[in-house]
Amino acid sequence: MSNRRAADRLDERRKNPTISDVAQRAGVSVPTVSRVLTGAARVSPGKRELVEAAIAELDFRPSAAARVLVSRRSQTIAVIAGNTSRYGYAETIRGIEIAAREKGYTVMITVVESADEDEVDRAISATLTQALAGVVVLKFDPPGVAALRKIPGNLPVVALSGTRETGVRQAVLDEADAAEELTRYLLGLGHKTVHHVRVPPSRRVDGRTSGWKRALVNAGAPVPPVRDATWDPKSGVAIGRGLAADPEVTAVFCGNDEIAMGVMRGIVEAGLRVPQDISVAGFDDHPLAELWSPPLTTAKQDFAGLGGRGFQLLLQEIDGTGDRRYSTERPGLVLRESTAEPRPRR
Repeated sequence: MSNRRAADRLDERRKNPTISDVAQRAGVSVPTVSRVLTGAARVSPGKRELVEAAIAELDFRPSAAARVLVSRRSQTIAVIAGNTSRYGYAETIRGIEIAAREKGYTVMITVVESADEDEVDRAISATLTQALAGVVVLKFDPPGVAALRKIPGNLPVVALSGTRETGVRQAVLDEADAAEELTRYLLGLGHKTVHHVRVPPSRRVDGRTSGWKRALVNAGAPVPPVRDATWDPKSGVAIGRGLAADPEVTAVFCGNDEIAMGVMRGIVEAGLRVPQDISVAGFDDHPLAELWSPPLTTAKQDFAGLGGRGFQLLLQEIDGTGDRRYSTERPGLVLRESTAEPRPRR
């Protein structure tokens, strides 16, 4: 068995040759191979021929780690986020990782659990112990906002969020315009006003709430009090029951799809129907939104695309190329069966 394992390891090395394998095959040192790969220093024609022949024979392709070795430049970026399990966060990180991997970068993730200054300082300090090419901050919540302020000015950084930040390269999903459009759509169905269930904002007012309010004010519609949910979808259930108890409520816009699902559950538990009695719209286009009953009207946010756009901005900052500092995309409406014209309650 030991001989079998040794043979397997040898086969694996043959499949994935390293710089050391190239050096051994060519009969030269690892630094000589590095100099041939980078062209950073002169190598004698004879040794260069040996290295190039070994590269061809082994079908050697430099890995990200090898490129760090030969270039002496970090190929690691840090992603700082307040959460990694929620849909928007996870999809954004996935988009960053895909874009980074295509360019030979690896990604490390640091979670900042609260906006407490000591907690933020600890997380940033731990992150900065690594040799980093740059940092991406998910500025979706107060921990992300606090972390962004702590990044040293000499380190390339990009912020990702739903509202624009000054003084830093940033990729944005324009939540305010999308929320305004979604609210106008509900008003256009004939609803006198639209109630809003807010998810925890990154600052005092988030883009989704400001867009909702702007649409109502511009339409001359009443602006109802905001109802605050937590990030837990179950918090929407009690809010849904409360909305169902108010006969004036005919349309609700929720800060994300998971909260909207909880609100719909509460409305149904109170004996009403969606959308026959109350229309409900969400935000994000969560994968379960189209499978919910009824399927959920929402605004589709391309979180993976946001991550990819953010990485491209960071790469420009790292390489010192391009002067683009801002990338924005507007989420589009996805109209489904959870919204309809208002009808008298049965």
